Amino acid sequence: MTHGGMTETTGLVLEIILASGFFILIGLYFWAGIVSSRCNRLRKWPLYRYIFWLVGNMCAAAAVTGPLAHLAHADFTIHMLGHLLLGMLAPILLVLSAPMTLLLRTLTVNWAKRVTGFLNSLPVRFVGHPINASVLNMGGLWVLYATDLYMLMHHSLVINILIHLHVFLAGYVFTAAMIYIDPISHRYSFRYRSIVLILAIASHAILSKYIYSNPPATVPVSDAEAGAMLMYYGGDMVDLILIFILCLQWYNAARPEIASDRKPIIN
Repeated sequence: MTHGGMTETTGLVLEIILASGFFILIGLYFWAGIVSSRCNRLRKWPLYRYIFWLVGNMCAAAAVTGPLAHLAHADFTIHMLGHLLLGMLAPILLVLSAPMTLLLRTLTVNWAKRVTGFLNSLPVRFVGHPINASVLNMGGLWVLYATDLYMLMHHSLVINILIHLHVFLAGYVFTAAMIYIDPISHRYSFRYRSIVLILAIASHAILSKYIYSNPPATVPVSDAEAGAMLMYYGGDMVDLILIFILCLQWYNAARPEIASDRKPIIN
């Protein structure tokens, strides 16, 4: 048995499906970038966007497939490393790759209007609100580590998949709500997003300290302490990237005369 209720064959099939999915996503993105760049009306899709998308998918894939994912079932520190890759680093890299912008560039006008209409819909706007995105992201982590859910995820394949999916999607939505890379109709001020980001970072730090002193069920104290320290310091390192990008965007927006003369690093 490789996982609660999951045979080795089932685990292998699931990993093949997941790995294939990541390869397909990478291939579709590169195809869309090449196709849209051939249009005379559009600028060539930047190389760094391809790199962000490739590395971001690799980080997410490493967290749910291969040796790292296998070790995470028994080692809480490795599990926390997977959390940092899947829920924090991968979302930042994927948001920076501007996938929705590329999608709109590639689609026909009619389909692009439909996608834009969906992005402007009330449910998407509600989930994408900075506070709501923060609650979904941090609230989910508190429920995972402060209740018996962490133990349950190791005894149910369905729960395990749903938790990993939530961690990734919540991390992506939160990142997209903090730094605006793709087009968004309802924008919130830099000051407002900065306050929400500070509170979210504080919540993440408090949770790591809580885990240090209150290990999840079935997790040895020494493993919990090591995992909590990785969550605390590793999370800070990833958060610094998010803070830097937000501050850089704020700086460029506050000095339009400079922003207009220089090509922005992050747009």
